[in-house]
Amino acid sequence: MKRVHVVTDSTSGITQQDIAKYDIHVVPLTVFIDGESFQDGENLTPTQFLDKMSQAKALPKSSQPPMGVFEELFNELGKDGDDVLVLTLTHTLSGTVRSAESAGESSIANVKVIDSQFTSWGLGFQVLEAAKMAQQGKSLDEIVARVETVRDNTKLYLVVDTLENLIKGGRIGKGMGMVGALLNIKPVAIVEDGALKNFAKVRSHKQVLKLLKKQFLEDTAGKTIKGIGLEHADSLALTEPLLEFFKNEIGFEDVRFNVTSPIISTHTGVGAIGLSYYAE
Repeated sequence: MKRVHVVTDSTSGITQQDIAKYDIHVVPLTVFIDGESFQDGENLTPTQFLDKMSQAKALPKSSQPPMGVFEELFNELGKDGDDVLVLTLTHTLSGTVRSAESAGESSIANVKVIDSQFTSWGLGFQVLEAAKMAQQGKSLDEIVARVETVRDNTKLYLVVDTLENLIKGGRIGKGMGMVGALLNIKPVAIVEDGALKNFAKVRSHKQVLKLLKKQFLEDTAGKTIKGIGLEHADSLALTEPLLEFFKNEIGFEDVRFNVTSPIISTHTGVGAIGLSYYAE
């Protein structure tokens, strides 16, 4: 019987247990640290990356998976006529979606590539929904329609504790960085239409927590909460109070919680958090 295989990249936040349980295929991005290359999630964990980044001489860099790696996987998964559904992080952060699309065009398999327009759990929730439906024997069209609904009902907020990596990576100017450091500004961004956009600027962790709680309540008012994901780059001071809020005040126990991918940590630096949720 024809089935759908779900493929994603290494920035989604899904666990090894998720991968095994739902038969998800993960293609890693590559991270370069002082000339040495690592496969995200294979020979470099998020925690190991934070340690290496703190000691690195230069800001680490990342690279999308080569087209050939995707094509080889697609050919293997589709050799018996099965469909392949690929969900990647947003094109504004990586060329991964383009690499997957090129591989899909060359593959013998029927491949559908979707730009999740997110990363972290904004991507992860789409992957899990697709994989669960694939196990239930749903068709490719049914799964794609559902994934698009999840995507349209997802929010992702990013909070940066230090502007250092954003300056080094050329995301903001040094002048803005100096002002931000002097004022102790904590930028809060939102991912919309696949792009990272300014949302607010606050000056303390207390204000960050207040803002995120308020925004969560506004975004989910009158809706059923389907998923909440929290990722952090060594920022328990921010994430632990949020976990308590979601579990004790909101009553949502199944919060996905983990250290963020090296690909994202490279840009955000230590102390950053990502809050994703979807509600319908």
